[in-house]
Amino acid sequence: MDPTVLLPGVVGATCGALGWLAVGLYMTRRQNLRAAMNAGRAVYFELAMNRMSVEVALEYASFAPLGRSSFDRLLPELATWLEPEQLQTIVAAYMAHIGYGQLSTTQGLPVAVRRQALTGILGTQVRAMELMRTHVFSADEARRMTLAESGGATGQRADEREPVARQGA
Repeated sequence: MDPTVLLPGVVGATCGALGWLAVGLYMTRRQNLRAAMNAGRAVYFELAMNRMSVEVALEYASFAPLGRSSFDRLLPELATWLEPEQLQTIVAAYMAHIGYGQLSTTQGLPVAVRRQALTGILGTQVRAMELMRTHVFSADEARRMTLAESGGATGQRADEREPVARQGA
């Protein structure tokens, strides 16, 4: 074997294998981050629905069931992506479901006690949502969501706007 042929072949094969490995690791990391981001978005919107249910319970004493299917299904992705104290904030919001369930079935509880407990549960939901919002949405996406929640460019909330007539109706 001629060393002038063997040496460039070994160097080329090594560089090719290392390059393939680096690209594979990079693509896998991006895919995992994208999956974690999507998981976080699903959990964010589930938390938003839960927050609305807790607000309704706080205001009108009408208890709707809280959802947790996204959290249960996507917890492994969140656990690999979030720091422990961040994950604890999210878990606390879902652990509050136990208290919410007890409040919904307990009869004769003083209104002040029920209100205080629901206010605490609402606080856990809001903290978890704020944490997820900063992690799963870009600054522009968060700004657009806030604008949409507040009524867009008109300055009106969605429930204050006039309904739009459908054409052909």
